[in-house]
Amino acid sequence: MRSLKTGVLFLLFSLMTACGQQLVEFPGDAAVPGSDAGTNVDAGTSPTVVSTNPSNAATSVAINAPVTATFSTEMDPATLATAFTLKQGMTPVASEVAYLGTTATLTPVGNMASNSVFTATVSTMGKDVNGRALAMDYTWSFTTDAHIISPTVIATSPVNAATNVSTNKRITATFNKGMNPATINTSTFTVRQGATAVPGSVTWSAATNTATFTPASPLGLSLPYTATVSTGVQDRSGSSLATNYEWSFTTGACSQLPVALSSAGNFAVLAGSTVTSTGQTSVTGDLGVSPGTEITGFPPGALIGAKHAGDPTAAQGIADLTTAYNDAAGRTLCPVTVAGNLGGQTLEPGLYKSTSSLAISAGDLTLDAKGDADAVFIFQMASTLTTTAGRQVILTGGARSTHIFWQVGTSATFGTTSSFQGTVMADQSITLNTGATLNGRALTRIGAVSLDGNKIVKPAP
Repeated sequence: MRSLKTGVLFLLFSLMTACGQQLVEFPGDAAVPGSDAGTNVDAGTSPTVVSTNPSNAATSVAINAPVTATFSTEMDPATLATAFTLKQGMTPVASEVAYLGTTATLTPVGNMASNSVFTATVSTMGKDVNGRALAMDYTWSFTTDAHIISPTVIATSPVNAATNVSTNKRITATFNKGMNPATINTSTFTVRQGATAVPGSVTWSAATNTATFTPASPLGLSLPYTATVSTGVQDRSGSSLATNYEWSFTTGACSQLPVALSSAGNFAVLAGSTVTSTGQTSVTGDLGVSPGTEITGFPPGALIGAKHAGDPTAAQGIADLTTAYNDAAGRTLCPVTVAGNLGGQTLEPGLYKSTSSLAISAGDLTLDAKGDADAVFIFQMASTLTTTAGRQVILTGGARSTHIFWQVGTSATFGTTSSFQGTVMADQSITLNTGATLNGRALTRIGAVSLDGNKIVKPAP
């Protein structure tokens, strides 16, 4: 019976192929040629490799050159670690893969052999952020000679001559290839204010080929700084920068520091009296209440974190929340007066103050960090915070929810299916109506947090 069915399918496929059509695979049967079965990929929307370096058939490639592939869309970095490979003949070359923007960079561990042909491949294991795989393997080859190139810094943050930089800034340098982490430290990556060295620590991310200098304390207001990456840094084959790489920037006069949440920062939801939920609420982060003890709705709500109902951990969280709330309410540096509806506006980092209530109603609110991922937004309001149904807070220019703080004098209410960003610290209560989402925290000092089929995710540090 199966032989007859297979024969009928083959005949039908042949007729439809002749007519320029495809045959849909039946469940339980082997994939039919011409279908997407087995890969679950829509060829019309599959990511593609749009350029490579070295290009296909390139010659005289340096033996320590990075190999890059740029894609048509944003890719899932986790899939590229195994999908992006290099071989000399049939022999795999030990390599590291980093990803930034839409470009993956493969760095061989050590020099490649000179005067040899190498083949790079991005396989169909590579997927974009929507889970769509390449339609087919992408392969190209190149030939090395004996010369060596120096590693280079290809991007910095802040950029050279940047102004109004956040005093909370972490200074970064991104390289064109994988580097030797042992050579990237506070001796080779330094920051100075005039002639004075800035104390700090240096970390290396192999995932992005980026070194980060984190100051030990906030930078000063309205001051010039100079960052230097010295020739002491080396790539994986031992080659150094040709010259020191230096750039300068100036901090802003009105830059805000983040609100220190201390232990309250561990919570995605924290209330003074009760936490109640109906429907399929999802909370990622700790959930707590104090001095109250009542938490209802979990389950059916899902919690990825710890539950603290009236215990010492929740009590400490409330104490730290009170300190954080007072910190946010007490900020006075360069306040910008706002009132009523913020919808339809685009705001830059800073301190925004309302002597009454704030709302996001007629239009969405956009927060633009101007390329500074460490920039801070603080909103003070004496009364309520409200969003209407479907309204959004949109982040652009590198803005991150972890650096957005809303100090609410009374209570906050988020409309049905609205989408909000940042840590909300309300004196009284917080209500998320059906389907509203929060990339941040819902924290109340005194009253309740009421949920209804919501998704709340504590932001990454």
